[in-house]
Amino acid sequence: MTTTHPHTAIALTGRDRSVLRAVRAGRCEVTGSGALVVDGIGCCDQFLGARLVRAGLIAAPGPSPAPARLTPSGLALLAAA
Repeated sequence: MTTTHPHTAIALTGRDRSVLRAVRAGRCEVTGSGALVVDGIGCCDQFLGARLVRAGLIAAPGPSPAPARLTPSGLALLAAA
């Protein structure tokens, strides 16, 4: 599945969709560098969080580390899957 954002196009992997579901469940934080922390442990894919942020699927409101949240695009993508 590919999603588009005004600046990027991203092909989602199974890992990407799993992380989006974890964000929806409130289990993730994003650091200032875009690194993703899931259940208190750094994500093994160091680029995943930043890639999903750049694609406009997740956001981190507030100072780092902040709880990750799905953007409207991320919510729509999960609903469509």
